[in-house]
Amino acid sequence: MEDLQYNTKRKPLIIPEYGRHIHTMIDQIHEIESREERNKMAKAVIGVMGNLNPHLRDVPDFQHKLWDQLFMMSDFKLDVDSPFEKPQEHILKAKPDRISYPTSVQKYRFYGNNIIQMIKVARTWEEGEMKDALVYNIANHMKKCFLNWNKDTVEDVLIFEHLNELSEGKLKVNEDLLPLTESSEFLRARSKNGNGPRSNNSFNKNRNRNKRSRY
Repeated sequence: MEDLQYNTKRKPLIIPEYGRHIHTMIDQIHEIESREERNKMAKAVIGVMGNLNPHLRDVPDFQHKLWDQLFMMSDFKLDVDSPFEKPQEHILKAKPDRISYPTSVQKYRFYGNNIIQMIKVARTWEEGEMKDALVYNIANHMKKCFLNWNKDTVEDVLIFEHLNELSEGKLKVNEDLLPLTESSEFLRARSKNGNGPRSNNSFNKNRNRNKRSRY
């Protein structure tokens, strides 16, 4: 009885999506002494790889991607002529920089980190109409975020207090641009987008419709 070969005892596949046959074909190219023959075999393998991904033929740089994968599956040891620049092993295998975990605890989390970053940027701008417009839009967005969290209403003065606190007293909305957008406008827009609370009438209508469909 022929000995069975288990995948656990075989060489790991670098790109499993292509299967073991493609990897074996690439390994066989290494054994060919003639460079011309190696180039022919490499192009043949590229053709097979392309046939395995017909849905990607119209993707830009598709051929470039296939050649990069060919070198990757050869562990960057394949010595053939490529129509593209050969990929650099140290670049493709480089690990991304570690992302530091935020250590600061935000007091008003419902505003989100984007608002905090926008406030930091606004503090660096020179005084003028552009900065006034930015600060006004920041305050307006803070009001929208507050209503998404509180789902009721909020006075502009509270938003101004929070803006003053988060900017360490550096930002203030120009009085000529006041008032901010009315709370009702934000709530109405939210309802149109389907984020508002469902009324009892709509709930009862759906329930009655479901009952009728059962009989």
